[in-house]
Amino acid sequence: MPGTERERGRALTNFIAIIAATGGLLFGYDTGIISAALLQLTKEFHLTTFSAQIVTGAIIAGALIGCITAAPLSDRMGRRRTVMVAAVLFLIGTVVVTFAHAIWMLIAARLVLGLAIGAASQIVPIYIAEISPPERRGTLVVAFQLAVVLGITVSFFTGYLLRHSTWRLMFGLGMIPATILLIGMIFLPNSPRWMAMTGQIEGARDVLRRVRATDEKADAELQDIIDAHDEQAPLRDLLKPWVRPAVVASVGIALLCQLTGINAVLYYAPTIFAGAGFGESSALLTSVAIGIAMTIATVFGGWAVDVWGRRKLMLRLLPGAVISLIVLGAMFLIGAKQGPGAWVMVAAIVGYTMFNTGSLSVAIWLVGAEVYPLSMRGSGMSLVAASHWGADLIISLTTLSLVQALGAGGTFFLFAVINALALLFVFRYVPETRGRSLEALEASLRDGTFAPAARKSAEVAAE
Repeated sequence: MPGTERERGRALTNFIAIIAATGGLLFGYDTGIISAALLQLTKEFHLTTFSAQIVTGAIIAGALIGCITAAPLSDRMGRRRTVMVAAVLFLIGTVVVTFAHAIWMLIAARLVLGLAIGAASQIVPIYIAEISPPERRGTLVVAFQLAVVLGITVSFFTGYLLRHSTWRLMFGLGMIPATILLIGMIFLPNSPRWMAMTGQIEGARDVLRRVRATDEKADAELQDIIDAHDEQAPLRDLLKPWVRPAVVASVGIALLCQLTGINAVLYYAPTIFAGAGFGESSALLTSVAIGIAMTIATVFGGWAVDVWGRRKLMLRLLPGAVISLIVLGAMFLIGAKQGPGAWVMVAAIVGYTMFNTGSLSVAIWLVGAEVYPLSMRGSGMSLVAASHWGADLIISLTTLSLVQALGAGGTFFLFAVINALALLFVFRYVPETRGRSLEALEASLRDGTFAPAARKSAEVAAE
């Protein structure tokens, strides 16, 4: 019977993570499909460089608003209902963008899709983290990021296969996962930690007993939640000195995840490669290779976060991203677009994608969902998502302009420098969270041993 209960709880947790992570699939598809659609939209709507960046960036602006408004909504309505609201917005935005006949409709629809993406990016990782056991939390939360890159990969394949068809069908296919997310969330339980925070103790106990190996483990975890719980904290509490290390680590990763250039590659790789002399079909195939690389890297990262650890994964992979970008920048500068040179360029951009996605992109939502105290987890994750989308907005609105000003080679050299700075940041400020309960991480914040440097100082002092 205990073995059966353990398997049943594990299966339910997996099912919850898969359905919730469908929000990540929509996240990836709706952000990635613009890469291929932009080639057709530019011709049909006579887009300039500026207007192309506005159409691309509208979804990011919406995401920035969505992630900020999702925090108070999720604390009031619950994590599950907030994800359902996001699913409805996904459906509305997809219908409007599919039938858009003017630039303003494209922008408005992608703004609505952005609201949904921002809400999903803020709340789905929290929902999964709060319902997962500590020993599997990394893998299950990374399922969200895996869904994101699968969505991006599907969008790249779709863009290539429909390159002679219409951009409307490219966007319209997004209605399928949006419907799955909305219907699936109806049958999932609320987060037990949110229920405990709102006084629904017996409801929280019931959920934990369904997703843990034994009733004893569920009851012990619930008691830890109750013991560590404070009243819901206002946003200003994130400024308290004892919480600051969590803010620095999580927001730093969120900013660097974008400023290191990964979404510049996702959004504009076909445009950059087509502009550099590659054919349109070849440029779109490059995006397919990037999508496959992202999927492989995220699957690997999902394994590594619970085996190597979050911090060690980033420290091991980021140097590879730096080297790949240096090679890519050099190949653009010497103009190697034919023969072996072209293959080196593709290998370099695929290598960068794997090293960057497998480290920062895997860690961003996981670390953000782990490091904050329960009383401010919603607002803290909102800050993480806002930082991510704010940086993404900057990247989406400036990448083509950067390429025009610095050239593709100079742009990739700039991203190489930022990736090197990201490596130093992780070494200094990001702690290891593998295998530690959310309550234990909160305790390390309170006793001042959260950041790696502070932890090392405490160990030296103890000796």
